[in-house]
Amino acid sequence: MDNSITTIDEYIAMAEEEDREALMEFRRVIHEAAPEATEKISYQMPTFYLHGNLVHFAAFKGHYGFYPAPTGIEAFKEDLSKYKGSKGAIQFPKDKPLPIELIERIVKFRVEENVKANEEKKARKKS
Repeated sequence: MDNSITTIDEYIAMAEEEDREALMEFRRVIHEAAPEATEKISYQMPTFYLHGNLVHFAAFKGHYGFYPAPTGIEAFKEDLSKYKGSKGAIQFPKDKPLPIELIERIVKFRVEENVKANEEKKARKKS
């Protein structure tokens, strides 16, 4: 991808045509699960931000990458066991439908996690 991309709209527009629908679906699901989150490009990937990076997603040659932080992967490791992945990434194969409900649950988990961490940070500053 081009380093000059600054918005998710630009990222989707520059993606391969066959990937655009899935990328828009990622975006829609994340927006619905995290309506207060803002969009940005980070690490040259579409990113949702809420008191810190929430999740990233991206299109690659044979899969879609989803990056919900290591805690997001650990919390759903059983559900994610059928997908390739690593400590911080999940690979959803392009030849299968995106697991929308699972993505939504992971995003909601990450929202709770980031909100709680932000509240704890504020409480520490007050004391």
